[in-house]
Amino acid sequence: MNVNGIDASYYYAKDLDRAISFYTALIGAPPANSYPGVFAEWEFKGGEAFGIYKGQEYQQCGGLMFGVDDVAAAVGELRARGVHFAGDGAIEDTPVCHMAFGTDSEGNGFILHKRK
Repeated sequence: MNVNGIDASYYYAKDLDRAISFYTALIGAPPANSYPGVFAEWEFKGGEAFGIYKGQEYQQCGGLMFGVDDVAAAVGELRARGVHFAGDGAIEDTPVCHMAFGTDSEGNGFILHKRK
């Protein structure tokens, strides 16, 4: 498994529409990707992204998304090392990516991520 970089960093939002308005004004552009009622994501020139999730939907989300070539293979490798994943390592398939939600040795959440 190789981590290719940090694909994105996300924050929770209690009021997604309010947060989208705030970050659209702050960033100066509308989100590049969004899924109504769930998330919005802004992309930057270097390929990085910042996004927000409606907090009630993704409690396991720790924010950082580590880009990997194969989420399933990475989950398998890390589970063999004793790393815990939400949903027993289930991979979430969204309209724009595949994700698995893990927990580090200190209890912090992280996400293994692969854009479609």
